Amino acid sequence: MSPTQFWSHWGWPACTALLCGLYAVLLLRQYLDRRRNHQLAWFAGMLLYAAGAGMEAWSEFSQAWDPLVYRIYIVCAASLVGFLGLGSLYLVGRRQVLGHLYLAFNLLAMTLFLAGVLTAPLAGDPLVAGITVGGKALGPTFSFPRIMSFFFNVPGTLLLLGTAVLSAWRFARKRDFAYRMWASLWIALGTAIIAFAGSMARAGHTVGLYPAEMAGATFLLVGFLKAGTLQSGAEAIRRRALSRGPSPRTP
Repeated sequence: MSPTQFWSHWGWPACTALLCGLYAVLLLRQYLDRRRNHQLAWFAGMLLYAAGAGMEAWSEFSQAWDPLVYRIYIVCAASLVGFLGLGSLYLVGRRQVLGHLYLAFNLLAMTLFLAGVLTAPLAGDPLVAGITVGGKALGPTFSFPRIMSFFFNVPGTLLLLGTAVLSAWRFARKRDFAYRMWASLWIALGTAIIAFAGSMARAGHTVGLYPAEMAGATFLLVGFLKAGTLQSGAEAIRRRALSRGPSPRTP
């Protein structure tokens, strides 16, 4: 097995699909228990991540892309970042209306993108198995519907990175919420890896894309699990206050 065959093996995206699918289930359980908007948005993003990785694994395993599967894959792979960014916006935003507006934007962009992808003619030559295809089968980079991916990737990545850095700065000086700082740093690292690997793949450098997707998903998973809610920090403060006992009254 050559190095290229090793790094493009179907096992990498298959592991990514299992990892993201597992976390999607955990997020759904959290949402059903706590009903927080960021959990539902992250669930949607991770479900799209798992679906896209699963289609990558199948294309590598079968050494072929079914045209319909490819069309669905392109939409999943592009829009997942938008929903992960939406979850971060819901988590740190003081006004949920901002998240609602971004959700409406994502849904509108996804509808237009899906309609365009399902009706656009596909170029046969680039439609080959695995990481060598990207979005090339849809046409030039700035042609419709391929250009629609930028409406997910750019704002979604900026939101993931921006809110992660902001949260890390906000909680760095709060001992009881230090776990939120580390959670934000993990999320920022995962986002940076995914964004860099995706940019390299669009430029034609696809070797290492699948391991990078798995590594990025792992770091996001660790960060999201650590982030949770503010409940852990609040409980730590309450426990410390109780251990100190009641404060003495001044006469």
